[in-house]
Amino acid sequence: MAPYRQFEEYNIDVKEDVKDRYKAIITDLGEDVTREGIVKTPERAAKAMMYLTSGYDMDASEILKGAMFKEDYREMVIVKNIELYSLCEHHLLPFFGKAHIAYIPDGHIVGLSKLPRVVDVFSRRLQVQERLTHDILECINNTLKPQGVAVVIEASHMCMMMRGVQKQNSTTTTSGFRGQFEHNETRNEFLKLIGSDLG
Repeated sequence: MAPYRQFEEYNIDVKEDVKDRYKAIITDLGEDVTREGIVKTPERAAKAMMYLTSGYDMDASEILKGAMFKEDYREMVIVKNIELYSLCEHHLLPFFGKAHIAYIPDGHIVGLSKLPRVVDVFSRRLQVQERLTHDILECINNTLKPQGVAVVIEASHMCMMMRGVQKQNSTTTTSGFRGQFEHNETRNEFLKLIGSDLG
């Protein structure tokens, strides 16, 4: 797997079978796939889906390894308000929000831009928010081997907003803590700094 590849959706080579399946679905829904506004929709939908699931071809651990530096800094490092967009694996509808990540180095720091990229890698897969939180947490913990890692994700789910219970103002918060962040004092300091009411 490639460590990370940032690309524009419209530069993706479309897989013809994916495009054909979208064409069949649109037809089965009762639309005319030869209509002007729809004729290119199967290709656009295929490109969009391939982009939104491009995380399967990326290796988040290699992203971190490519920007690890020896540094004797042992205080908390926080990157907060990282935008994330993902697809719910149950309905293929988006969920979106923000991630807050902290770690306490133990001999190595990592380039700050790599933490949002790790979020992107795991977000661009079919996901549930609980596993997304765990994937990000474990990747950082196992690769960087810090004294501690914390991840909090706050997201809104279109599967709850557009269908089902249709609760437009609901937000889901998930969290994970390892190492020093399992201690109340350190965890509460992190939660205070990101403005969370979990503490």
